[in-house]
Amino acid sequence: MSTTLTLTTDQRPDGALVLTAIGEVDMSNAADFGDALTRAVDAAPGPLTVDLTALEYLDSAGLAVLFPHVERIHLIASPILAPVLIIAGLADLMTVTPA
Repeated sequence: MSTTLTLTTDQRPDGALVLTAIGEVDMSNAADFGDALTRAVDAAPGPLTVDLTALEYLDSAGLAVLFPHVERIHLIASPILAPVLIIAGLADLMTVTPA
């Protein structure tokens, strides 16, 4: 059974795009997360903000889809998720802002 994941892309008044992930990302839906991320990065006029504040779980499959986009994304993470991003090394490669 697939894990519940909701992905939305919204445009802020300044024109910047924000991809919001709600729920859980694991190997059952990491490809969906990766596809949405790639589409949003390609459509973004500048760096894409990825809002992970409502993400309850992110496993290694979910982390892996973030790495190819480190130069084009900015993450917003909950206090629970931020240490995972630091340990994975993402915080050394991109901006990770705590929520």
